[in-house]
Amino acid sequence: MTKTNDLTEGKVSRVLLGFFFPILFTNLLQQIYTFADSAIVSKGLGDNSLAAVGNMSALTLLIIGFAQGITNGFSVIIAQNFGSKDMSALRKSIAISIKLSLILSVILTAISLIFLKSVLIAMKTDEIIIEESLIYGYIIFGGLTATMAYNLCSCILRALGDSKTPFIAIIISSALNILLDCLFIFILKTGVGGAAIATIIAQIVSVIICIIRLRKTDSVQLTREDFKRNIPLSLSLLKNGIPMACMNSITAVGCMIVQSYVNELGVVYTSAYSACNKYINLFMLPSVTASFSVSAFTSQNYGAKKYDRIKSGVYVGLMIGLVSYLVLGMIMVLFPYALAKVLLNGQQSIELAVQFLRISGAMFFTLNFLFVYRSAVQGMGKPLVPMCSGLLEMALRMLVIVVCVPRIGFVATAYAEVVAWIGALMLNYIAYVIVINKKPSNC
Repeated sequence: MTKTNDLTEGKVSRVLLGFFFPILFTNLLQQIYTFADSAIVSKGLGDNSLAAVGNMSALTLLIIGFAQGITNGFSVIIAQNFGSKDMSALRKSIAISIKLSLILSVILTAISLIFLKSVLIAMKTDEIIIEESLIYGYIIFGGLTATMAYNLCSCILRALGDSKTPFIAIIISSALNILLDCLFIFILKTGVGGAAIATIIAQIVSVIICIIRLRKTDSVQLTREDFKRNIPLSLSLLKNGIPMACMNSITAVGCMIVQSYVNELGVVYTSAYSACNKYINLFMLPSVTASFSVSAFTSQNYGAKKYDRIKSGVYVGLMIGLVSYLVLGMIMVLFPYALAKVLLNGQQSIELAVQFLRISGAMFFTLNFLFVYRSAVQGMGKPLVPMCSGLLEMALRMLVIVVCVPRIGFVATAYAEVVAWIGALMLNYIAYVIVINKKPSNC
């Protein structure tokens, strides 16, 4: 049997950074795959196909983001039980999480497949790209169970302090994904559907690798007794998971509203916006990774009542966010043309992307700090605050878009992002200070 990784002992910076880097490489590989996938679609099928896939980003965030929020919420309870060294509660929380995830994945799959076309029409998707968006969406959402299974397995592993196994899984699955993309698009000529099929196959491989690791973990030897109905535990898991899921989905709704306004401007604008989102997702990786690390670290130490370690862990996370901004944020500000030309072909779409990248890059530190504070609040068992911050993000995005797009055009989308980041950061920072200051020091 293999052992877990206790994040409640040892030097904070060493423990947290040791946990951080495998997750960073995992997320980096995922984004490299996403980036490569976009490049393959763009160069192999054209800007319209890239727009069709990019048009699905907000809707994918709505559904898959909801699933990720649920499993992240479950992992907080799992990590707290692990931190408190309650192995019986740990096993039961894992078992019930598996049951709930299976039920929710079936429900989400049905909902997404039934309403996909109606939502794309409501988003004012251009007729030129709606057919390809539907093909891509039906396949991605049809394989949602595999996606949720990977999210749950990776969240459980991180809750137990194992960030290396998901990294190994992503190395293998990303390489497979890119190879299958090339096969389906360039050789078999399957269009955007081939890219979606490649993604699902790679997800299944990732799940298998994570399950093999979990079955060898000594603290996760589940029995039938662990899977018995446990309504109080189910409610506790859902109480923590649903607000996080709603936070992701609320953010996605705001992005869908932005996407609908962009779609009204034309396919050129949709392509530019899609490319910009790819870079935002790529360059926020260090801070997203810091947030995963801080969440697991905070959850374990909250369960162990070691509140001073939580403060130190948040500080390390903020330093990661600052360094990330000084490097990646400045790349967006200083080299936007070079970035835009990698993914886009048309000069007009490149010019639009340059505007977006410069503005969002200058304020990227606010997004980085937001991830850290939000994860700390989540890890301390306060999921409603991040959910409220998601509502605030959506409201601020809508306000800026509605007021500014008719006046200044596409560039308003960049200002909408920045305003939403600042508002959510302020709310989560205040909540963090209030919660952590209520806890005694030196515990």
